Amino acid sequence: MLVFGPQKRFLRPSIPNIPCSARWERSGVTVAGGRGEGSDRNQLKKSYGIFIDNDETVIIADCFNHRVVQWKPSDTNGQIVAGGNGQGSSLNQLNHPSDVLIGKKMDSLIIADLGNRRVVQWSRRSETLQGEILIDNVACYGLAMDTQGYLYVPNALNNEVRRYRIGDKNGILVAGGNGQGSGLNQLNLPTHLFVDQQQNLYISDRHNHRVVKWNKEAKEGIVVAGGQGTGNAMAQLHHPEGIFVDQFSNLYVADEHNHRIIRWTQGANQGTVVVGGNGIRGGANHLNYPMSLAFDRHGNLYVSDHVNYRVQRFSLIKPH
Repeated sequence: MLVFGPQKRFLRPSIPNIPCSARWERSGVTVAGGRGEGSDRNQLKKSYGIFIDNDETVIIADCFNHRVVQWKPSDTNGQIVAGGNGQGSSLNQLNHPSDVLIGKKMDSLIIADLGNRRVVQWSRRSETLQGEILIDNVACYGLAMDTQGYLYVPNALNNEVRRYRIGDKNGILVAGGNGQGSGLNQLNLPTHLFVDQQQNLYISDRHNHRVVKWNKEAKEGIVVAGGQGTGNAMAQLHHPEGIFVDQFSNLYVADEHNHRIIRWTQGANQGTVVVGGNGIRGGANHLNYPMSLAFDRHGNLYVSDHVNYRVQRFSLIKPH
């Protein structure tokens, strides 16, 4: 049985200490895939969500291969850790998985199984042959977990986000749920999430081209990035996806259709490009529809480079 809630069974990696003046190398290094589109162990097929373990293992929702794979540092091939048995709805199968988290104490994976409209759990033990359904009837692109172990799940069917705890199949509404729209109490295709230590919730509101922050127990959100219509100006986003918030409340966004990672400092009315934004080619300084981002404990930035079929690491530039 899934166990989460105040028991603190699930722990996410600690937020790295990223200075406000931090910069990253503009050219990345491929740490997974990068060998064209395919289903071999050294390939990816339109990866979505990524998660970086504390030992810098990269866990990838390899969406169009219907599997979750992990790549340890210096690996040349990935290892299938969930799915990989063809597209389907059996307990040993996945259908377009879109995000993944690691449950530390239970040594398990929590997976957004988008095509099956469910969230599933897979043990990370080598003998595991199938998963367990945690939540069903939910069109879930992304997942987030707070420090207390509560799971946050967006539902594109209802344009809402719910928080779940032990044994709960219904959850508690924490954002949206007021129909599709652009009002501050509405969402229009919520995808990726981030929860800070105060249980404030950040949401990629994809079709509204904005990121909104819902403070704990708030009835409406605050626009913290974008919200100026679709476009590529520094004050705009174009279908935002993966997000991350550092210890200074700086927001990092995978600005998918602008092919860039952009940072918005707290209270700013526009962002600055961190990496990408150089067109959609496949060079080391290019991104092609970035879908997700994550940081390791050293502050290095990882990006799921969706249509380049790879995950890139951009190293933090250390001050002299």
